[in-house]
Amino acid sequence: MHQHADFDGRHGALTVGSNHVRFSLWAPDAQTVSVVTSKGLSMSMLSHSDGWFSLETQCAVGTHYKYLVDNEFEVPDPASRFRSEDVQGYSVVVDQDAYNWRCRNWKGRPWTEAIIYELHVGLMGGYSAVKSSLPRLADLGVTAIELMPVAQFPGERNWGYDGVLPYAPQCSYGRPEELKSLIDAAHGLGMAVILDVVYNHFGPDGNFLHTYAKQFFQSDKKTPWGDAIDYSRPEVRNFFIDSALMWLLDYRFDGLRLDAVHAIDDPTFLEEFSQRVKAGCGEDREIWLVLENEHNEARRLENGFNAQWNDDGHNTLHVLLTGETDAYYADFAGASTHKLARMLSEGFVYQGEVTRNGQQRGESSGHLTPDSFVLFLQNHDQIGNRAMGERLAHICHPPALRAATALLLLSPMIPLIFMGDEWAADEPFMFFTDFHDELAAKVCEGRRGEFADFAAFADEQQRERVPDPNALSTFETSKPAFNDAYQEIGESTHSVWLSFYRQLLQIRHNDIIPRLHGCKAIGAEVLADKAVTARWLMGDDKILRIDLNLSHVSLGIEVDPTALLLFSSFPKDEIQHRFLPPFTALVTLEQAA
Repeated sequence: MHQHADFDGRHGALTVGSNHVRFSLWAPDAQTVSVVTSKGLSMSMLSHSDGWFSLETQCAVGTHYKYLVDNEFEVPDPASRFRSEDVQGYSVVVDQDAYNWRCRNWKGRPWTEAIIYELHVGLMGGYSAVKSSLPRLADLGVTAIELMPVAQFPGERNWGYDGVLPYAPQCSYGRPEELKSLIDAAHGLGMAVILDVVYNHFGPDGNFLHTYAKQFFQSDKKTPWGDAIDYSRPEVRNFFIDSALMWLLDYRFDGLRLDAVHAIDDPTFLEEFSQRVKAGCGEDREIWLVLENEHNEARRLENGFNAQWNDDGHNTLHVLLTGETDAYYADFAGASTHKLARMLSEGFVYQGEVTRNGQQRGESSGHLTPDSFVLFLQNHDQIGNRAMGERLAHICHPPALRAATALLLLSPMIPLIFMGDEWAADEPFMFFTDFHDELAAKVCEGRRGEFADFAAFADEQQRERVPDPNALSTFETSKPAFNDAYQEIGESTHSVWLSFYRQLLQIRHNDIIPRLHGCKAIGAEVLADKAVTARWLMGDDKILRIDLNLSHVSLGIEVDPTALLLFSSFPKDEIQHRFLPPFTALVTLEQAA
């Protein structure tokens, strides 16, 4: 067995000095590994302990390469920094230091200033097209964009959650330098950039790890995507942690949203992940780490992670706005108004209670600060996982949606806007992929089968109406008319919604964000069915109060005559009469007693 004194166990092809590259692959099931280039050159790699192979050699940036395992099969570099084409193409050597950053002194923004805009790069037209849209989003009041996953996936189009190469930015969106230019431009406008990363599974096409590194997985533990990833192995932990550090250091992303961490079957990985990522980025940078976690583990938010996507908040508001109670919404159907009050005062609705499936869910969260929760009315899941991808603007009463939007953008929780929300986009957002042959048929069948618990799609004939995820038309129909909406003038529906969002975000910048540090909830009460009042003690000892009425009846309320009115969705004279009209919101600042 050959040893290499300088080997440090970092995955992938890294430039070392001038015109040299070090290739490293963890392949514990392989006997031999070679680097083969698109020009026919083959170079044997040295073997190391614990299944590692490496080679340091003279090599030009831009070289196209694969690994030849046991002289039998060629595989992509699982830590490719870029791909020449799709997941079956060659990996490409990248010099991460070549890009000339303009905003070199950018250190990020405090988490309390986050106003997040989630978008899909492919639907927006690629990295450069997103870059061109940034000034409009900054003018709207957005302080951070969140990119749905961009790790290389099979085909030209995908939500991104079928990625198989977590180090490589999707090549159909543009080149690495274009992604860096997008992030650089965002920083120049004062905007942070978050990346959604998937470290809980690999997609179904293009992952070859099982052929030479079976120890990457636990065959005795299954997930919805197959064998569970074995996070107990340091090589596996380092694979994902180094991927995260690459996005944060080489691309200068400001934060990561970790997808479905409840599917990570290791209680210690997340703690190590947050510690090493933040240590690797240094104390002088603001790094945001956000979780998606069905388990509602409040302890994760006490140390290491800034916040969690609050699905409980969305689900409760969705039931109140639409009346839908199918499938997972059934857990929020009973006592929905009380659930809303609990969410506003304590964060999670489920804090150990039993769900409809008989399972305990959640931990006590009332001690957490409001900015520990990312609140949203829509996101990629909650629209795209509808059979037809309809948006709230098309399935609920517009005045009620306006009132709920005021709650979203003016509460002390961190607001997330999904692309198109701000102009009440007409276009749906549907689930789309670009698989082929047998896999495409299985994905389509599986997609339609997901709706068996929904009354509108109870029988097979009804489910046939669900669009085929692989059809190009499904992708094309989901493209939001971003440029058209932002160029409209006058009193069109889109312009009215844009003005409404701009008004609310201006209030958040002026009157909410400066008071968020040290904010804590001090209670929420049910006024009537579908109506609540909630209060928060802000950092300057003012009391933020939001009265929300999603019902069709007018309600009497007690109003502090000395309170500062921040927002009302109804005339001021009605406030003086102490009535909260149907489908309205009232936001005020009161003096603490």
